[in-house]
Amino acid sequence: MTHQLMPFLKRLRLSGILETLDVRNTQAIEGQWSYVQFLARLLEDEVERRAQRQLALRIRRAAINTTKTLEGFDFSFNPSLNRQQILDLSTCSFVRQKRNVLVCGPTGVGKTHLAQALTHEACRRGYTALFISTYKMLQHVSGGRADGTLERRLQTYLRPDLLVLDDFGLKPLPPAGPGDLYDIINERYERGSILLTSNRAPEEWPDLFGDPLLASAGLDRLTHRAHIVVITGASFRTHVLEWEAPIGEVM
Repeated sequence: MTHQLMPFLKRLRLSGILETLDVRNTQAIEGQWSYVQFLARLLEDEVERRAQRQLALRIRRAAINTTKTLEGFDFSFNPSLNRQQILDLSTCSFVRQKRNVLVCGPTGVGKTHLAQALTHEACRRGYTALFISTYKMLQHVSGGRADGTLERRLQTYLRPDLLVLDDFGLKPLPPAGPGDLYDIINERYERGSILLTSNRAPEEWPDLFGDPLLASAGLDRLTHRAHIVVITGASFRTHVLEWEAPIGEVM
C-alpha cells in the first residue's frame, strides 16, 4: 500500500507522511481509530514537520549560533540584569510592535549571547531575522557601490522582521558608514525592529557618526520607544578563563 501511495503523496508534496505512516497505521489498528482520526494524525505530523523545516530555515538565514539560547544564558552571573525584562522581550512583542531593543554594557557580560538568544526566540515565533556585526554590515553595503548592487544589498537589511546589529561602536564606522547606517535606521523606523548591542554608553553614540546632523536624526529614530537593556558587572569570559587556568598561573 505504501508503494501505491507514494506517487500520489509526491505529486501532492506530502511525501513526508511516509515517515510516520507505518507507525500511525499500527496505532490506528490497535486503537481502533476512525478514518478521520487516522487522517487527522497524519496531517498533524505533516504540519509539524513543515513547521520544523521552516524554523530550521529561519535560524539558518538568521546566521546565529544555535547554542546561544535563553536556556543557556547564565542570569545568576550578573544579578543586576533585569531577568523579568529579558523574559518579557523573549515574547517578541517588540518585534510585533516594530520597536527597537538597545543592549549596552562592557565587554564580556553576555550582550552577544543575549542578542542571539532573543533572535532565536524570534525565529521560534515565526519572525524572520538577521544577525550581523555592525561593521561587517556597513562594509557589505558600501561594497555595493562598486558593482552597482547597493540597493539590493540594502534590501538584505531592510527585509527581515528583526535586524540584529552586534558590537556597534567597537570599530570606527567606515567612510560611508554613517550615511548607510542612517539609511537603514530610517527605512526600518516603525517598519521593522532593530536589536543593537554596544559596549559604549548611549551618550557616546553621537560621536561615532562623525556628523552631528546624521547622529541626531538617526539616534532619534533608533531610540524612539526603544527598550533599553543595561548589563553591568564582571566579564563572563574573563571569569571562565580564570576558572580554567591551571592552579598558580597568573592571568
